[in-house]
Amino acid sequence: MDACTMIAAGAGAVVTVVAAPAVLTAAGFTAGGIAAGSIASSLMSAAAVANGGGIAAGSVVAVLQAAGAAGIPVAAQAVIGALGGAVGAAVGGPLICSAGATGAVTSGGVMGTVGTAVTSVARLIGNCTA
Repeated sequence: MDACTMIAAGAGAVVTVVAAPAVLTAAGFTAGGIAAGSIASSLMSAAAVANGGGIAAGSVVAVLQAAGAAGIPVAAQAVIGALGGAVGAAVGGPLICSAGATGAVTSGGVMGTVGTAVTSVARLIGNCTA
């Protein structure tokens, strides 16, 4: 695996693990229960209709609500990170490498800073492996 792909895989893994709790909350799976009028409430309604009025233990809605209320277990974080890493490697690696590490990132602001950081790390790895 080349340096660009390794960087993209690592970034993908970190971003997905860090973003997962925020995504759950934004969807309506909160510590206080399912938020009214949210995607979560729509999913809960559909699941209840399909199950004759109740939510089955272990169902997708129940698992997501448990994660929203108590946090995502370490084992699930590992799976989420692995999926994010795979997507990062598949999409980000070729994008960064083919664009010369900075062409894929717009200049200026936070994105310019990210591009500079990616370029610096890619150069460091390139110097260590050359």
